[in-house]
Amino acid sequence: MKTMTSTLALAGLAVSAGGAFAQGQTLTINSFGGAYEEAHRECVITPFEEATGATVQIVTAYSADAFAQLRAQASAPQFDVIHFSGGQEIVGAEEGLLSPIDPAALENAGNLYDFARTNLEGGEGPAYSIAAIGLVYNEETAPETPTAWADLMDGTYADHIVLTDISNGYGMLGFLMLNQVQGGSLDDIQPGLDAVSQLLENGAFVVSTSPEIQQEFAQNDAWIAPYASDYAYTLSSAGLPARFVQGEEGTPASFITANLVAGRDNQELATQFIDRTISAEAQACFAEALRYSPTNSTVELADDVAADVVLGAEAVEGLIRFDPIKIEENRSDWVDQWNRTIAR
Repeated sequence: MKTMTSTLALAGLAVSAGGAFAQGQTLTINSFGGAYEEAHRECVITPFEEATGATVQIVTAYSADAFAQLRAQASAPQFDVIHFSGGQEIVGAEEGLLSPIDPAALENAGNLYDFARTNLEGGEGPAYSIAAIGLVYNEETAPETPTAWADLMDGTYADHIVLTDISNGYGMLGFLMLNQVQGGSLDDIQPGLDAVSQLLENGAFVVSTSPEIQQEFAQNDAWIAPYASDYAYTLSSAGLPARFVQGEEGTPASFITANLVAGRDNQELATQFIDRTISAEAQACFAEALRYSPTNSTVELADDVAADVVLGAEAVEGLIRFDPIKIEENRSDWVDQWNRTIAR
């Protein structure tokens, strides 16, 4: 991994300049637990604390739960910086829950791909990592390598398919892609539900969390699961023969963002934390630790890491992002329909 000297120097100066007033201050953020939270500490939190003297307090909360807390606490929010992976920043900005960010206040903003900084002034925080959603498969036991989302419907895989509940963000994106391939849209998810019914009849099964996927691959002869590139790396790091492939019909993606919460007093310090998050150093660290795709165009990765991520402006811009507002508007109804489908 190459050092991005000039960019990191600028980021370091920005944080160091705030060190004096940050001493003794506390920022409250959410993180996503498990391996992600470990990487979050290594790549962003600990270096930020060491550089500024501030303390970062972590509340473990996934995107949907964190957003629900943000809404409930609108008059007195607990978070200074809030992280989302399901597009909740778009809704939060519209509802006035997030503060605008002046791009000039972020030393690293100019290095982000355009899509990663589209509406900073409107309150949507920058995207700092991307998880591609495709097919995680067992390269030793799967009878053939899947190449397309449509392969999920191939009886060859039958009772060796693991689906993830759509209360899980990655599970939602995988389902919406399956729905699209089956002829559905965000206005009609019935084709996807019909496909899920067929898969369950053929012996597929549903899990709710990432660790359950690992258990199925390790203990129950799972061959294929629609899920994220970073988790394929988690499985392979655990010694499992798991690999990731993008479906030829397209690759949906989860855009992970860092957002400035409205109504908090220490927004300058919080903005510095966001700037650290979008730095080339932090993004390279996330890519190495978890195989997330960077959004900072100056990031350079070792060949083995680069091979596992979606890298470069053209490749990243070709990813599919389902309308987060539409998802948020329909989430409760879709989960209800999903639950009825899998309960049959």
